[in-house]
Amino acid sequence: MLIRILLATTLLCTTTAAHASERYMSRPPVIVSPDLTAPWLMQLTGEGVQPAVNTRRIIQRQKVQQRRVLRREGAARVEQVSATGTARNPVKSKFDPMYLPQLVDYESEHRPGTIVIDTNNRFLYLVLEGGKARRYGVGVGKPGFEWAGAHTITRKAEWPSWTPPKEMIAREAAKGHYLPAFMEGGPENPLGSRAMYLGSTLYRIHGTNAPWTIGYAVSSGCIRMRNEDVVDLYERVKVGTKVIVI
Repeated sequence: MLIRILLATTLLCTTTAAHASERYMSRPPVIVSPDLTAPWLMQLTGEGVQPAVNTRRIIQRQKVQQRRVLRREGAARVEQVSATGTARNPVKSKFDPMYLPQLVDYESEHRPGTIVIDTNNRFLYLVLEGGKARRYGVGVGKPGFEWAGAHTITRKAEWPSWTPPKEMIAREAAKGHYLPAFMEGGPENPLGSRAMYLGSTLYRIHGTNAPWTIGYAVSSGCIRMRNEDVVDLYERVKVGTKVIVI
């Protein structure tokens, strides 16, 4: 009887040890969550286990959310400027097709080759033969900087440099906008690709680095055009051409 009990006890212990050995042969991995809002310790079982929260996915999700916020903010700024027309940037960001160069009927007492600038309607006309004119959209002087008169083109320049008048520098500095004392010609220059100087004044017909301002009264008195349009006009006129601003 004693022998049977000993054999049964030995068999039970052997079986239990075997099962225990098999049970803990492959222990589950211990994984710390990278998500601070999740429990800091997680035990997951099975081969090839991945954390419940993946760091790479978190970073990617954050980047996507940031891009969405930036897009929403950018859209809000554009809508606000377009809707309210604030003094800081009173223009839309798109160019109105009505200001593209066009051949139009234009009865005028002025000789062909004369430039007539209609500041109220934001158009520049190059008078042609047969009651026609080549019409361009322009930007003109803002309130307080309007002017009218007759001059001739006294000088022409390609990719002109820019030296802001001292009065303009002081005026803009008072608004918190600081202008350079001098700027070489180039794509970033406010005078754009071409300039035609009017008489002995500081006024010019010139290009711009802000084509969306065409059709608006935003300048300090100069007549601005899109760069491609001012190049076209530049090649059609010469020094001595009469310019009438109305």
